Amino acid sequence: MNAAARKQGDGALPTGSRRFDRRRLMALVVKESHQALRDPSTLLIAFVLPVVLLLLFAYAVSLDAKNVRVGVVLESPGASAQSLAAAFSGTRFLDVHFAHDRREVADQLVSGALRGYVVIPQDFEQRLARRGSEPLVQIITDGSYPNTANYVENYARGVVQSWRAGRGAAAPQQAVMLEPRYWFNPELESRRALIPGAIAIVMTIIGTMLTALVVAREWERGTMEAVLSTPASVAEILIGKLLPYFVLGMLSTLGAAALAVFVFGVPLHGSLAALLLLSAVFMVPALGQGLLISSLARNQFLAAQIALFTGFLPAFMLSGFLYEIDAMPAPIRAVTHLIPARYFVESLKTVFLAGDIWAVFVPNLLAMAAIGVVFFGLAKRATRKNLE
Repeated sequence: MNAAARKQGDGALPTGSRRFDRRRLMALVVKESHQALRDPSTLLIAFVLPVVLLLLFAYAVSLDAKNVRVGVVLESPGASAQSLAAAFSGTRFLDVHFAHDRREVADQLVSGALRGYVVIPQDFEQRLARRGSEPLVQIITDGSYPNTANYVENYARGVVQSWRAGRGAAAPQQAVMLEPRYWFNPELESRRALIPGAIAIVMTIIGTMLTALVVAREWERGTMEAVLSTPASVAEILIGKLLPYFVLGMLSTLGAAALAVFVFGVPLHGSLAALLLLSAVFMVPALGQGLLISSLARNQFLAAQIALFTGFLPAFMLSGFLYEIDAMPAPIRAVTHLIPARYFVESLKTVFLAGDIWAVFVPNLLAMAAIGVVFFGLAKRATRKNLE
């Protein structure tokens, strides 16, 4: 009895000094993989949720202003005014409603039925004949939607300029002709910029929320304490728990990339190897953050709320996915440097639309890896405290 106790005491090692063992690690990985495959919610989050979110971002979210409802008030009966009104109805960006009294469209602008209107005045023919700098039309927009108001103004100006240019001699002479040229997204389709960013948001949800919920569920059921009481070290337990979800995340990334290229028509100018490398490094802070949340919360509902407010919302709002970081106030811009999705969104847009530009990738990879190391260090420390 005493000999057995001495043998057990000699073989037992403190928590911090347990040696890393590959066989124990593989056993934990196999156990966690079986548990993940038996859990329908895990597979739902990993494979169904990305498809649903990408469909929403591809078809429900758009930064393109097409078919904007505007009015055209035709006060002049002249042929030139009729020609300009026909030019407004011929553009695919505007949904034009004609009227002869500006009071009709003014009421529709107030009610929100129209986003703006263009007035072709009664003296339009005289203004056109003078060929001076006097404006030909009046453009009124709804300022409660600033972006749409700018679109309406720019589209209306473009229609008038194109119409005047088509009249030949009636167009004012210009000393310099500007020909705009757009790199990486020549069609100016917002979908091509939104879909790569949406992949980053999806990966944030999978990495952070999935890990937080799954591990918190084990804390609730008491199985986490049983695992921590085994001879496995803290590092083996953490790595064994996260490796299956790392593989799920990488498979989800491949599926999302395939959807982006073959279904949504987003070009992949970079290499698949660069895409996988960026995704693998991003999964490190995402999984580490989820593990840290679960170690601190130990409750599924609380872990989900913390993951939502510290993972999904910052990635959605502060990563540059929808809102330009350069347009944010300086304190908020400083906070964005702590958001891993900021670096992943920029890298994904680069690899999809521009190609393999390692001058962009390398700083982002280093930043994501550094944040991941911090998260894992904090999670390891919190788990050790729980074990003690």
